[in-house]
Amino acid sequence: MRYFIKLAYNGTPFFGWQIQPKQISVQEILERALSLLLKSKQNSENAESRQLIDLVGCGRTDTGVHAREFYAHFNFHNLLSVAELDNLTYKLNSFLPKEIVIDGITLMHDEAHARFDAIERTYRYYINEKKNPFTFPFAYRVFEKLNVEEMNKAASLLIDTKDFTSFSKLHTQVNNNYCHVRTAIWKEEKGELVFEITANRFLRNMVRALVGTLLEVGKGKMTISEFQVIINKKDRCKAGVSVPAHALFLEKIRYPYSNRL
Repeated sequence: MRYFIKLAYNGTPFFGWQIQPKQISVQEILERALSLLLKSKQNSENAESRQLIDLVGCGRTDTGVHAREFYAHFNFHNLLSVAELDNLTYKLNSFLPKEIVIDGITLMHDEAHARFDAIERTYRYYINEKKNPFTFPFAYRVFEKLNVEEMNKAASLLIDTKDFTSFSKLHTQVNNNYCHVRTAIWKEEKGELVFEITANRFLRNMVRALVGTLLEVGKGKMTISEFQVIINKKDRCKAGVSVPAHALFLEKIRYPYSNRL
């Protein structure tokens, strides 16, 4: 049986979603908790043959990045009722650290895949232009006055961009650096400046590199035409620096069957 688990997490204490050698990750903590709580429901009397729960995430977030919505799937040979899934959700939330919350667990068809079935992903990056004692752990402080109109003109160029090599971490193990960006926009919300971007996929470090480069436009240190040149160069060294991870949130994952989740 295949199950989807919906969760959210504060990424501050973790080295990203994916299991890392000698580092703590969200995936590792959740796999341990699931394996422990589901152990009593497994049919085998032989402890050595009991199934360990392996999670497949909808993607991977870097160290310190947060997720308001994240999905992962796991296989478990027992059919769990809705009541049992609700009880498992409750127990997980009691067991897991305060930085991780489980929103629910859903039985899916056996071919459903948390990563490959995802149609779109939305990220948001939060910026404070003024000192704010309540949002600083989750927003990047910028001291210069930003030209939001110019940043939006530059961001609009991403809609027609296919190759995002200039904004990808070097030496990553991917087949290509092509992404389809559907929306990329700067918004002013409740005293914060927010960059929101939606695409079918994202490269490692892509959003943080994009934000860092767009901020150069906003500060008047880069023209829109120069931003276009950086896109065309397909060279990470030509783009701006990556902004810190603590202000980046994975906000939304969309599936063809999102109404079931």
